[in-house]
Amino acid sequence: MSVGAKDILIRELKDSLNEQRELNKTLRSALNISNIQVQELTVQVKLLNEQIDYMKRKLFGSSREKMEQQTDGQLSFNLSDEADETIEELPAAEEEIVVKKHTRKKKVTFAEKTKNLPVEIREITLPEEEQICSICGTHLEVIGKETVRKELEYIPATLKVVEYVSVHYGCPKCKTDEEKPNIIHAPVPPALLRSYASPSIVAWVIYSKYVNGMPLYRREKDWLQYGFELSRATMANWVIECTDKYLRVLYEFYHRLLLSREFAMADESPIQVLKEEGREATAKSYMWLFRSGEDDTPPIVLYKYASTRSGDVAKEFLKGFNGYLMADGYTGYNKVQDIKRCCCFAHIRRYFFDAIPKGKNRDISCPAVQGVEYCDKLFAYERHFKEKGYSYKQIKNGRLKKEKPVIEAFLSWLEKQKTIKGSKFATAVTYALNRKEHMMTYLEDGRCSLSNNLSEQKMKSYVIGRKGWLFSDSPEGAEASAISYSIAETALANGLNVYKYITHVLEKRPTEEMADSELEKLLPWNDKVFEMCKIER
Repeated sequence: MSVGAKDILIRELKDSLNEQRELNKTLRSALNISNIQVQELTVQVKLLNEQIDYMKRKLFGSSREKMEQQTDGQLSFNLSDEADETIEELPAAEEEIVVKKHTRKKKVTFAEKTKNLPVEIREITLPEEEQICSICGTHLEVIGKETVRKELEYIPATLKVVEYVSVHYGCPKCKTDEEKPNIIHAPVPPALLRSYASPSIVAWVIYSKYVNGMPLYRREKDWLQYGFELSRATMANWVIECTDKYLRVLYEFYHRLLLSREFAMADESPIQVLKEEGREATAKSYMWLFRSGEDDTPPIVLYKYASTRSGDVAKEFLKGFNGYLMADGYTGYNKVQDIKRCCCFAHIRRYFFDAIPKGKNRDISCPAVQGVEYCDKLFAYERHFKEKGYSYKQIKNGRLKKEKPVIEAFLSWLEKQKTIKGSKFATAVTYALNRKEHMMTYLEDGRCSLSNNLSEQKMKSYVIGRKGWLFSDSPEGAEASAISYSIAETALANGLNVYKYITHVLEKRPTEEMADSELEKLLPWNDKVFEMCKIER
């Protein structure tokens, strides 16, 4: 190609480039897109991708909030070199601590599992005609026995009708006196309700629904297997009547006991009630949970139905409580008066965990991972204190020496974070900073909890049940559910067989006329009640 031709080609390319530049300017002007807007759109795309990753993790990922592996960055730590340091720095007046050695849990054998079950021996013998010696024809005799195997056999439940017949007595000498015959009727125990319901069958309905999560329509089908037709409406009425007439008395006694405690926890979750006056069937109501703390007192678990999530519900329910209250970040709990509110670090950790980008769980340079690491360090210290068998006083001292500096560093770190508005990480930082007023409350007493996990575990029992029965038909039914869950979960928390315990309570039939000293005999931690209703292991 000649020099002239090259020059012409270069000029054409330059002209084409200028045309493209002008076209680009025209298009930018037409679309009115600036560099700032491009940056804003880029941020929006990043946030949307973050939301997509989060939803995928929630839908298809593991629900466990566990890091894949301990990170190797600057926040990773090891408590082994601090194991004895905390004890040495504690007051010398503390009692000596015996640390248990780690042992692997022994595998439970079949014999140990069935030690409380009745045993039926089935001897397998030869037919009479085969008990003859094939060599000499002599009748065989038993020379020994061998246990070949053991099987677990299921015996289906059965129903029976119990007729109460009152025997009448009369005096033979006075029977000739027509005006004053002496006739005595043997007193019949009063009926539980004005129906054929017995304590055992009502207890089984409550146990099936509120412990096993079996809706009444499924229970209705189950009764047919026993040869009896029992409608869900009848069962629902039984539960409502028995909770209102008998179990409510015990529930209110539990409530009074909880208010006298020093530590409490709270949580709440939605419930749908179809026939609430003045409200749509799709309106959202709430099931509240209030329970005792992690001190050495017997656990109490109470559920409370309310048509609203207003903090006034907690304020009214906890009126008279003057201790430490552990709850999540919901501001409604701020309405509760005369309490010291504690902060749940499990919730703080969850926000940072949800903010970790996909595939960045082990990247210590990721700010969200750093936030999780701060929380994990606090939980590691708590596990360490419990494994060492620390007293509550030692736990308090250990927290002040080890955990308080971590929280202070965490707060300083939070203040320095630069976040993108609307991002998961920004939400996590904001949530944590809004809790800073209550972050160190738990340091005041070794009996305080670091998280609200105990109440969340008990709320999970309700949530699992709700997936089966879906809704309550009426406020009365929702209230009956709250009371039933309270009695059942308190019994479980104290190691009782729920069915046996509720049967026992309904047989005793507590009333409002009973004094607290009488109601104490029905508490799950009463020695006689525990011995009678404990779970056989």
